[in-house]
Amino acid sequence: MKNKNLIVIIVVLLIFIAGGVTSYFVFNNKKNVELQKLPKPEITEGVRGTSFGIDKNINEETIDNYLNRDDSVYRDMRMLIDEGDYESIGGDSYLSGIIKGFEAVPFPLIVNVTGLPEEVGNTYQGTTLFTLTEEGEYIANYEESMEYLEYYFPKDKYIFLMCGGGGYSGMMKSMLIALGWNKDKIYNTGGHWYYNGNNNIAIKSTSNGEVSYDFWKVTYHDIDFNILHKVN
Repeated sequence: MKNKNLIVIIVVLLIFIAGGVTSYFVFNNKKNVELQKLPKPEITEGVRGTSFGIDKNINEETIDNYLNRDDSVYRDMRMLIDEGDYESIGGDSYLSGIIKGFEAVPFPLIVNVTGLPEEVGNTYQGTTLFTLTEEGEYIANYEESMEYLEYYFPKDKYIFLMCGGGGYSGMMKSMLIALGWNKDKIYNTGGHWYYNGNNNIAIKSTSNGEVSYDFWKVTYHDIDFNILHKVN
C-alpha cells in the first residue's frame, strides 16, 4: 500500500514538473515571437519624413504597441525647460508630458543644436558632450562623452527616440548613426505633442488657474560637466 501511494506521489510530481517546464517554454517562445514582430525602421512620407525623419510604422499613433520590450530602451530627448520658444510653433518649451517607460536624456546637452526654425530661436547654448562641426563631424569634448552615449543608448538594444515635435529625436538618430550605431535598430517615433495614446504621464497641471509642472515624475538624466574630464 505504501509503495502504491509513493508511486502516485511520484507521478503527480512528474506531471507538475512537466507542466511547469511546458508553461515556461510556451511563455518564452510566445515572448520571442512577439519580439520578432518589430518592423524595420522606415521613414514616413511628407514633411515629417524629409524634415524630421519620423518613422512610418512606429510613431505617435502606434508607439503604445511597442512599449515594455526587454530588448529596447526608450529615450525622450527634451530638456525639462528648453530655452527655445517652442510655443511659437504650437509646442511647449516645458516638458509637459512623457510616455510611460521613456526616460529623458536632454539632447541640447549632448551636442550643439543647429537648424531650428527661425521662430524658435536658440535653445541651450552652453557646454555639451560633443561639438558638431560645420563639416558634419562630431567631436568629443570630454573623455567620458562616448561612454555616456553607449550607456544611455546601448548598441545591443533597439532604441526608441521621441521629443516634443520630432526634431531633437531625428537629430539624435542621425548622430548615433554617424558615430557607428546600427541604423536598423533606431526609431524616431516623433513628437509627444501629437501623442494621444493610453500611456501618457501628465507633467503639466492647472489648479485654480495656476499652471505647474510635476517634473518629479520624469526620470531625467542631467549631465554634471564639472565631474567630467575635458579632452585636451
